Amino acid sequence: MAANVEIYTWSTCPFCIRAKALLDRKGVKYTEYCIDGDEPARSKMSQRANGRRSVPQIFINNQHIGGCDDMTALNAQGKLDPLLQAS
Repeated sequence: MAANVEIYTWSTCPFCIRAKALLDRKGVKYTEYCIDGDEPARSKMSQRANGRRSVPQIFINNQHIGGCDDMTALNAQGKLDPLLQAS
């Protein structure tokens, strides 16, 4: 069973676009929360992301992964695919 992947984004954010492209290349389905200008949604994201307010913020199976650079680093270390396959 595929992992539950959630990503909080802004539509014009280059890091958000890059993070989604990585997930797309891996064929991963994800739920995107586009929070452009939505302060209540950003506050909710920040609570889930240990106070981080930058986008994107990525969660796999409700575990906070971090942002684009964090996910890219996990991928480079070979640690992303096992997370994505965990059910």
